[in-house]
Amino acid sequence: MTVLLDGGMGEELRERGVNTDARVAGRALLEAPAAVRDAHRQFVAAGAEVITTWNYTVTPQRLTLFGVRDSFEEMTRASVALADEARAGKAGVRLAGSLPPLRASYEPNDQDVASMMEEYAEIAALLAPGVDLFICETMSSASEAAAAACAAAAHDKPVWVSWTLRDENDGRLRSGETVEAALAALADIRVDALLFNCCDARVITDTLPRLRALTELPIGAYANAFVPIARDWKRDGYRLRDRHELIPHDYGNLAARWLTAGAGIVGGCCGIGPAHIAHLREVLSRRG
Repeated sequence: MTVLLDGGMGEELRERGVNTDARVAGRALLEAPAAVRDAHRQFVAAGAEVITTWNYTVTPQRLTLFGVRDSFEEMTRASVALADEARAGKAGVRLAGSLPPLRASYEPNDQDVASMMEEYAEIAALLAPGVDLFICETMSSASEAAAAACAAAAHDKPVWVSWTLRDENDGRLRSGETVEAALAALADIRVDALLFNCCDARVITDTLPRLRALTELPIGAYANAFVPIARDWKRDGYRLRDRHELIPHDYGNLAARWLTAGAGIVGGCCGIGPAHIAHLREVLSRRG
């Protein structure tokens, strides 16, 4: 059976007037917990079977940059508690603990692997008591994905690894590494599923069959609703674009192609809201 994930919490909260400054987005966990909980609940109501803790920007380095490092533990624990409350009474909804990029999305991390593992171990230890599985998501390089997966694997829970691809549609990670190299970096680590996320849906459509040919593990995808992010793209401050492109029907059509290519896990990332997930639920139901 196909597993349905949730959508993009960050953009969903912005739509609700929360999380407007990505630099300190994690503060919403403490300052607007009801909004975070309700966003999770909307995804559960839409049919999501796995919801992910919203600690994507809650990493030691990011919080240190903006003077809130002392809130790291409280924010991380809150991300688990709020997601857990949101799934209360909904049998079968699992909670995935997010192990996000330690520094910035879409930019390969130049830390040494030992240092990355140390930071990921700190995040994983806080998430582990309350989550059902880990998802190492939006991984731009083979080394960061391996460091995150290794830290997660220490907790005897399923570990999913999800890479983000370049939007030039060359089938490579943001780092320029091949999918084959990314897989090789995980060779000695227990991993339970492999995915692509946080990139153009059409790129995933073209690359997923290649991943299917390279592994027998379950595979999946959760893409952005945004236009492609070009190789020379630069941030405008700390905000992502506000415009979305893929409406639920169009996104569902692309996700159906992922299913045909062998995906057993589908959902959404930035800009994919509860309406998209509800439509995906219908797509999955029609497929039986």
